Amino acid sequence: MPNKTTIHTGERIGREGRIRLGCSAVIFDEGRQKVLLTRRLDNGLWCLPGGAVDPGESVEEACTREVFEETGLRSRVARLVGVYSDPHKLVVYPDGTKAQIVALSFEVEVTGGEMGLSNETSGIDYFTLEDITSMDLLLNHEQRIMDALEGKAGAFIR
Repeated sequence: MPNKTTIHTGERIGREGRIRLGCSAVIFDEGRQKVLLTRRLDNGLWCLPGGAVDPGESVEEACTREVFEETGLRSRVARLVGVYSDPHKLVVYPDGTKAQIVALSFEVEVTGGEMGLSNETSGIDYFTLEDITSMDLLLNHEQRIMDALEGKAGAFIR
């Protein structure tokens, strides 16, 4: 069994897993020129803070919990950016669990806390869009950032 999370691509490969609901947080700096990213320990990829929604919590609670767990920052959800799913991607976790991810991406505002690493991250910082285009990002996180920057009133469905 692999000791890191892997992502497989193929025609409708998502059928091999279960649907897993997740969320991600797009957090801009004060000037909206940079975005907060974390580097995952399980696969080394950069990503927006986020993770799975646990039973018994709302998506808003899941998003703010994940932000705190991964960054040390307290936050509040400002708006839904989009809903993202890809039946052609399958995530396989170290324990063998297979999932097709359906993710809700939110624009989130920091309300307090102190930024730092967690037991899930090996890096954390704010990056410019120019930086981000040359980084190894998780799945469609660059698209989620671009969608958030549009500031559209309605949510994207991708």
